[in-house]
Amino acid sequence: MTSPTLTRPELTAADRCDRCGAAAQVRAILRTGGELLFCGHHAREYETKLKELEADIKHG
Repeated sequence: MTSPTLTRPELTAADRCDRCGAAAQVRAILRTGGELLFCGHHAREYETKLKELEADIKHG
């Protein structure tokens, strides 16, 4: 018997940046379980803070 694993789907062209609405390139998974999607520009802008929050940052 295998236990199910929860995985998040890959980002698609329909996924949009939570800050500006551009195509999302980065998913930041927060320790609380929430997630944020960012374009490349906003991912770089918030990278330091996301690392401080120990977010799991996934590109692509």
